[in-house]
Amino acid sequence: MPKSVAIVQSNYIPWKGYFDLINMVDEFILMDDVQYTRRDWRNRNLIKTPNGLKWLTIPVNVSGRYYEKIREISVSDPKWPRRHWDTIRANYAEAACFKEQRHMLEALYLETEETLLSRINLRFLKAICSFLGIKTKLFWSMDYEVVEGKSERLLELCRQAGASRYLSGPSAKAYLDEELFAAQGIEVCWMDYSGYPEYPQLYPPFEHGVTILDLILNQGASAPKHMKSFGY
Repeated sequence: MPKSVAIVQSNYIPWKGYFDLINMVDEFILMDDVQYTRRDWRNRNLIKTPNGLKWLTIPVNVSGRYYEKIREISVSDPKWPRRHWDTIRANYAEAACFKEQRHMLEALYLETEETLLSRINLRFLKAICSFLGIKTKLFWSMDYEVVEGKSERLLELCRQAGASRYLSGPSAKAYLDEELFAAQGIEVCWMDYSGYPEYPQLYPPFEHGVTILDLILNQGASAPKHMKSFGY
């Protein structure tokens, strides 16, 4: 049977497009066997506030650790879940679906005991996928044999996963060697993140590039209707 795969580094409470990518493939591989990048989406994301966009950042141990892999990065302050939840509660208490989603998200934060960033990200990804009804299987890149080279690494993961189709984000067009994939009989397809519909959102103007928690707290069970992969 044809099999589609996507390969992306783990992100903290990512935006809706990340979950559309997950939902559009059969297997989603978290590539956390690569070097951790600072000031990126690995440990932070954006929320809406009355004063504009605000970063929610998980504090991590990175001082002097320039070559650590994402899966090796640990949290530097165990109190971050409470701070993040309090910030979300303060800024989304007036959102249309806050009351009905509060218990799920509060438990997700306050019952978090993981100390490794990758494990934290996976915890949130699984919970949000479950809420949205996404059934795609999630794997680690370390579940497979990893090789060197940007395109070569991705190709080898696809080959080992038995993929016939690789779905990639558009930023990879700058470096991905599609001929390598074609030689192995793997079709490369590109995700299109344009044309998302707007939804009633707190604190205008509307902003698409925020955490999916914004969509969940504003739209609740109707969240998939504002995403591309559900066919609405």
